[in-house]
Amino acid sequence: MMKEFFRKTAVAVICLGVMLGLGAAHSNDLKRWYFERNADPRQPPGASAEIDLAAFCAYYLGDTTQKELYLTFDEGYENGFTAVILDVLLDKGVPAAFFVTKSYIRDNPELIKRMIDEGHVVGNHTVRHKSSPGLTVTELEKELTDTADFFHEQTGQEMPPFFRPPMGEYSAQVLAAAQKAGYSTIFWSFAYKDWLVDAQPGAAAAHKKIMENLHNGEIMLLHAVSSSNAEALGGVIDAAKAQGYEFKSLWCLPNIIND
Repeated sequence: MMKEFFRKTAVAVICLGVMLGLGAAHSNDLKRWYFERNADPRQPPGASAEIDLAAFCAYYLGDTTQKELYLTFDEGYENGFTAVILDVLLDKGVPAAFFVTKSYIRDNPELIKRMIDEGHVVGNHTVRHKSSPGLTVTELEKELTDTADFFHEQTGQEMPPFFRPPMGEYSAQVLAAAQKAGYSTIFWSFAYKDWLVDAQPGAAAAHKKIMENLHNGEIMLLHAVSSSNAEALGGVIDAAKAQGYEFKSLWCLPNIIND
């Protein structure tokens, strides 16, 4: 437990460089994460610049000088495709991150065990999947702590210090509270409308959309409830690797410490 405390402290320190301003009041004006695709989709997109993400150890890109990709999945609930996704990742030797709620941990212990045993990051997606700016700082801290504590109770492992705000809704106050709790907030530089389970585009369309927008340092958000993603994933991984991209763990993001 003490080792975990020092690791979380080190993450926060190195992201800020200095710890000035953590105790200051931060705006809780609701922001909705967005990115703007470059005219050349192979170049990293721009994104919301209203808040300096680096000041809060938050990311939407990795190292844009390198052909690296960070594959992440959001897991609000299970729709029967995560096992398939894990099979593909294992077969291809690719790491990913799965952002899970407390109820997902409770309802899917075998999948959580596989994620851990097969080397994936299991990140914090809160207890109730509520809009984070709609919570007080105390309520948000409890959402994060209760999820992490339950993860530890169920698995014997410390929850990796990565947080994804539900629905991409955030504020400076949310980012500061997450950082103070020892988390790096993870946004994304690619996503598409893949979460509507009754309106799936199909594997070919998913493959085309993903491949047309690959870029250096990409943090890719996919929803694991999508049949299209599950069907397309193996081909996407092969095609991206053929173009020289390397899939990396969130632990490899710049200035993240993994001890």
